[in-house]
Amino acid sequence: MWKSFLTRCYQQTILGVKSCYRTATATTITHQASKFSTSISPLLPPQYPCVPITKRRIQKHELAKLLQNPISNKPISYYKIIHGHIVVLGFQSDTFLSNILISVYSKAGCLGHARQLFDTMSQRNLVTWSSMVSVYAQHGCSEEALMVFLEFRTSANEKPNEFTLASVIRSCTRLGGVEKGTQLHGLVVKIGFDHDVYVGTSLIDFYSKNNEIDEARLVFDEISMKSAVTWTTLMTGYARIGRNEVSLQLFSQMRDTGVVPDGYVLSSVLNSCSMLEFLQGGKQIHAYVLRRGMGNDVSVFNVLIDFYVKCGRVRTGRKVFDHVAIKNVISWTTMISGYMQNSFDWEAMKLFMDMNRLGWKPDGFACTSVLTSCASLEALEQGKQVHAYAVKENFESDEFVKNGLIDMYSKCNSLTDARRSFDGIANLSVIPYNAMIEGYSRQEKLNEALDLFREMRIRSFSPSLLTFVSILGMSASLFTVELSQQIHCIITKLGISLDVFAGSALIDVYSKCSFIKDARLVFEEMDDKDVVVWNAMLFGYAQQLENEEALKLCLKLQHSGQKPNEFTFVALLMAASNLASLQHGRQFHNHLVKTGLDFDPFVTNAMVDMYAKCGNIEEARKMFDSTNSRDVVCWNSMITTYAQHGEAEEALEMFEEMIKEGIKPTYVTFVGVLSACGHVGLVKDGLRHFDSMAIYGIVPGTEHYACIVSLLGRAGELAEAKNIIEKMPIRPEAIVWRSLLSACRIVGHVELGKYAAEMAIAVDPKDSGSYVLLSNIFASKGLWGDVKKVRERMDRNGVVKEAGCSWIELNNKVHVFVARDKGHPDADLICLWHFMHKLAALKFQPTTLSSRSGLYYHSRAV
Repeated sequence: MWKSFLTRCYQQTILGVKSCYRTATATTITHQASKFSTSISPLLPPQYPCVPITKRRIQKHELAKLLQNPISNKPISYYKIIHGHIVVLGFQSDTFLSNILISVYSKAGCLGHARQLFDTMSQRNLVTWSSMVSVYAQHGCSEEALMVFLEFRTSANEKPNEFTLASVIRSCTRLGGVEKGTQLHGLVVKIGFDHDVYVGTSLIDFYSKNNEIDEARLVFDEISMKSAVTWTTLMTGYARIGRNEVSLQLFSQMRDTGVVPDGYVLSSVLNSCSMLEFLQGGKQIHAYVLRRGMGNDVSVFNVLIDFYVKCGRVRTGRKVFDHVAIKNVISWTTMISGYMQNSFDWEAMKLFMDMNRLGWKPDGFACTSVLTSCASLEALEQGKQVHAYAVKENFESDEFVKNGLIDMYSKCNSLTDARRSFDGIANLSVIPYNAMIEGYSRQEKLNEALDLFREMRIRSFSPSLLTFVSILGMSASLFTVELSQQIHCIITKLGISLDVFAGSALIDVYSKCSFIKDARLVFEEMDDKDVVVWNAMLFGYAQQLENEEALKLCLKLQHSGQKPNEFTFVALLMAASNLASLQHGRQFHNHLVKTGLDFDPFVTNAMVDMYAKCGNIEEARKMFDSTNSRDVVCWNSMITTYAQHGEAEEALEMFEEMIKEGIKPTYVTFVGVLSACGHVGLVKDGLRHFDSMAIYGIVPGTEHYACIVSLLGRAGELAEAKNIIEKMPIRPEAIVWRSLLSACRIVGHVELGKYAAEMAIAVDPKDSGSYVLLSNIFASKGLWGDVKKVRERMDRNGVVKEAGCSWIELNNKVHVFVARDKGHPDADLICLWHFMHKLAALKFQPTTLSSRSGLYYHSRAV
């Protein structure tokens, strides 16, 4: 149709020209003919006196119609042909058609053709300039858009319209920086477009994306007639800076003004609800969507799925997903990601397979999410299948997929494959380096991680805080304080302020390496402390037995306004356990009940341990029985508690019950079981349990051998105990030889005791326990000369016996005493009270009692 039209127009025009030229002179015909041979367009002058004006208007109208109603799937050559006919028909100077052509070339992505046409136009109107600015703005060429706008301002006498201004403002938004945008804002006010909804919405977007939300609000308030897009833009701006509650208030105000929210508005509001975990608000939006019959808007339902999964309501999110009639790839990806984020990893993998089976093509985001789930489950085979799919669909070059592959392989203990994925990245960045360093750190491959860190710095990649957190985590597990100090120095040298992650990592590593004062200095230097930082410091004090400091820090935490979580109470319960302070333990227990955290598995295990160490086995058992989700740690705590208190039968019964419930015992389980057998001399049971460890895939360690040696030694089977030590597949530690030495002390076997002591001292020459046990054996046999030699040897080796201590809590203060201790400020009064107590026991009545001090000196004289 369009070809016949163009042919007809062309023929009519040429015939008209020929009839007009017949009246011309021969010279003119010759001259025109010579020009025709070089160019068609000069043949047709701008004005056609012989072509009726009506026909020209029809031709122009038809050409415009062809351009404005593009036929689908037509290549750019289609529009070029029309452009060619426009020139042939003499409309190349027509501004109206040229403006349409600029727009057409823009939609086809041919910016060069649009600009070339723009440059050749002899006459440009406001629409021309506006179209050219919009072309560049729509295609992200922000600087070019600004240059065209400046050219317009200098060469044209017209004022820019609202469309031009909105396009230029969008370009300023993309370029960043406030200066150019504020200048444009001044121009907007000057020419009177500050109340225009189109220009105002663009200004709101500009200010909000430049973190000038107050300026955006001022622009918003000046607009009299606001559209749904205007409201959405401001709500999104507030949500971007975390002020989601303001976004919800704006939504409520928008409803009051009568503006009907569209899908974009509802999506923005749902995002704010998810960030605030405002479940009730999101449900109201869901109900509104159903009432309005927006069931066909898949984008809104995708945001609803995202809202529910981010609020932890994964099953509700799945129901919404199942009820979406027409799903898209984003629907599937959102649900898979939601499963992954909420640790429903098997479900994420199953949904990914269903998506593939039903003919959908998972994108890079879906692959990244399911790779994270494979990593969490250590599902190496499934991870390799996802890797194969990514290679097949050419997603392997995707940065997120690459990082997901590195993370998956490293967590599945396949560092070779992880390194192969890392080496396959053409354009490395900080993120792949961090992922690979994290993989090495997780496997405690210190040298490999440091080599990669060194390479990263040589290649001028600036390490991020996540890089340092990974290395610091490895330093903490390996107790390499020197490396941690070097990393701390690099962080300080680079001028990087400690965030909560790096700060908590430094506190953790200094605490584990017994540099608790340095840990406290890092803690005090941090301006912004979240509960994780507080927890790291509390755990540091508890691990280093600085329990009073942990309790003092707890008071500061309460005054800081931070809300303690379950891990906070685990650290505090650990401190109470170390102090054997039942009073503090009960206080923490009461607080846990009030906050509803008493059913957390970690908390339950800590409370069982606390009550056990405070000697209250009944409360420990009540806590154990009250929990519904008993993991292996909880069982181990109870078994160890019974074993330490000599309740061997209860410990073994607990072990049998644990096996019946299908809980697989661990390394720690058998330490408690063997210890229980040792306390009551159950030799056969102990050996049977020791042999059964292989059934559960547990390799006996030093603690297990120490328990067996102690069990046999207490039963008088010293030769068998020695034989077991000598046949150990690992090198015996000092504790194993000390177990034999302790048994020799009980039995009174001097020679074997001397041998065991020498072996223990050879392994750990600074431990005073071996010297003291040997000295006690000699003393029990009256070998005082040998006792003296042992004491002299201790002095030569610089070994000091650790003094035993006792403590008591009075008036909310813990008092610690060691033998012959006079350091307590009330030592005199305490000794006086102790002596009076003894006198009362002997029914002795002193003759004078003038004062406490007098009685004290009288008692000393007596």
